Amino acid sequence: MNSVDLNLLPALDALLSEGSVVGAARRLGLSESAMSRTLGRLRVATGDALLVRAGRVMVLTPHAEALRGQVHATLQDTQALLSPPAQRFAAAELQRHFTLRTNEGFVEAFGSALIAAVRAQAPGVQLRFMPKAEKNDRPLRSGDVDLEIGVLGNMGPEIRLQALFRDRFVGVVRAGHPLLADVTLAQLAAYGHIVASRRGELGGPVHEALLAAGFTRQVAAVVPAFSTAVALTLHSDWLALVPHTLCLHHPLIKDNPAFAMFELPFATPEVTVSQLWHPRLEQDAAHRWLRDTVRQVCRA
Repeated sequence: MNSVDLNLLPALDALLSEGSVVGAARRLGLSESAMSRTLGRLRVATGDALLVRAGRVMVLTPHAEALRGQVHATLQDTQALLSPPAQRFAAAELQRHFTLRTNEGFVEAFGSALIAAVRAQAPGVQLRFMPKAEKNDRPLRSGDVDLEIGVLGNMGPEIRLQALFRDRFVGVVRAGHPLLADVTLAQLAAYGHIVASRRGELGGPVHEALLAAGFTRQVAAVVPAFSTAVALTLHSDWLALVPHTLCLHHPLIKDNPAFAMFELPFATPEVTVSQLWHPRLEQDAAHRWLRDTVRQVCRA
């Protein structure tokens, strides 16, 4: 493998995870100049710029975004291959509880399948779902949380992550809603919106897109959960804007003839939902099994 330098793999993982030369250098214990030179080698090896400047910050290219989860998984697999063999692990014999911090939408969409998958393999394992009041790594660092699932927030450079799936926003209304006949920006702004926000915020990509087009949306109410927003549309002309995965997997929404989903008449940024954990659990066999189970459930 003279044409492949495997030493570039940890550097690529650090750059894609941190999104900056400075953060990657700090993570790997290198100087910024050394990390910049390594980025140059990676650009030659991959044939892609990977990181480009956008004002005062660096952003990932689309190719780098697509590589991020694959690179991290490959690095983990490579490290496992070149490490001493793990101790014997049998999920069926495991007696342990895991605390997962995530939002209600993930639990409602994937919780049933995840619990079933865990219980089928490890009946002695208990899952505890903890609400996510804010995005930070304190619970992971303290050990209060074993695994966090969501969109990457204010996390330290040492936190490990693995992409699970990409998501986007869609609209949900009651079946037969007049909006379904012609989904335009004007129509979208004309009906009352039920906004889901744990912090009671009114902004967001839909709000900004309507403002940019010269429209102001009418917010009827703000609720803390997406499923609540959908429920409030059932007997009204209000509309809810929710993640696409919720419509596909929520047991009370998917294939329910009482609701109708529609695509938005403008593009909104996709988000990557990931699982995150502290490096002290990186090689823990039971934790690796849990991460693999979460990934399999989400991909199924």
